[in-house]
Amino acid sequence: MTTAIATTELSDLLSTLATHRGFLRHTARELTDEQARSRPTVSELSVGGLIKHVRETEESWLRFAVGGAELMVDQGSFAEQDWTDAFRMTEAETLEGVLAEYEETARKTERVLRDLDLNTAHRLPDAPWFEPGASWTIRRVLLHLIAETAQHAGHADIIRETIDGQKTMG
Repeated sequence: MTTAIATTELSDLLSTLATHRGFLRHTARELTDEQARSRPTVSELSVGGLIKHVRETEESWLRFAVGGAELMVDQGSFAEQDWTDAFRMTEAETLEGVLAEYEETARKTERVLRDLDLNTAHRLPDAPWFEPGASWTIRRVLLHLIAETAQHAGHADIIRETIDGQKTMG
């Protein structure tokens, strides 16, 4: 693949990810910390918790893109992570702080990915939700981040609408 095509592809993928990050951030606009951590549905999900989770997930996959499964697992294995806390904005956290951390992760992701080859592949970590021995390219990781962000932006939109009737796109 030529450099120009690879650069355009990366720009397109990063632009799409940025769009979905924007939807997720927009969903949190004008919420109080209490509203951002509230769980107004039968789900354990909250707007602030979803932003926190998406950021942590992006950080984890960025480590994978740079150094493979070993780096992903050594610095915070999802297999060992307390999933409940990963989806919650704690009393010690603020929405402003969670959003600032998310923005820093976004900048870091874009900066790091610009120096990587999208065709580079790493073996996935051993986990029941991955095919044993499978590998993902950095391109596949970026596509996964787009899907993860879009999915959770939709979850956040439902929660936000339940809190006060506001909608991301309405």
